Amino acid sequence: MIMIEKAIKEHKDNKGEVRVVTEHLVQNNQVTIVGKVVEDIKFSHRVYGEGFYTFLVEIPRLSEISDTLPVTISERLLADKKELLNEVVEIQGQFRSYNQYDQGKNRLILTIFTLDIKFLENQDEIKYVNQIFLDGFICKDPIYRTTPFGREITDMLLAVNRSYHKSDYIPCIAWGRNAKYAQYLKVGDHLKVWGRIQSRSYQKKLESGEVISKVAYEVSISKMEIDQDNNKQDEIINDLSNS
Repeated sequence: MIMIEKAIKEHKDNKGEVRVVTEHLVQNNQVTIVGKVVEDIKFSHRVYGEGFYTFLVEIPRLSEISDTLPVTISERLLADKKELLNEVVEIQGQFRSYNQYDQGKNRLILTIFTLDIKFLENQDEIKYVNQIFLDGFICKDPIYRTTPFGREITDMLLAVNRSYHKSDYIPCIAWGRNAKYAQYLKVGDHLKVWGRIQSRSYQKKLESGEVISKVAYEVSISKMEIDQDNNKQDEIINDLSNS
């Protein structure tokens, strides 16, 4: 897997001009995806006069499954683009969370917030990418479980700091050896994780008895590391299930 660089010094835009993007990147939350737009842009909201739009990007896995991920982008990055459907895009950004009040409850909304976008033309030579790096803190007791097929899983919620005293709360899932280790982590532990963002469809039964289909987004961890300032021995654990 191509690792995300901790600092991206420059990037050539579609006209071949170099634009410095390092200043926009927060190093503790880095996402790189290359995929196909499968749902066109639609207006989301406006902040201080700046409009933001959302769309969906599909990224195939090595298996026949694909992840379909939500993306948010500023109108200033879209420039003159009015439609993105079927475009193949390379996006650098962050995986962010927002609270949305819906039907008397707070819902955690997750999206890839675009910091830089590139439109790829030669689709025959495209290599699809889905990478994420997070540096954050355990903010909820990990939950260890096994699937009906016997796979070991640990669910975690990682708080990742960003600018203006805000934090993003990112669901993460560890597998195999990582899952066994992660079940013993405590709230406040400082953790670095590498992996991919996955989409997962599931069904939810409402109080009325109606069953609806929903999609969850989470980080599937391939590597994890306890930070040295955690007062523990620095450890790097590779997921044997991927070997």
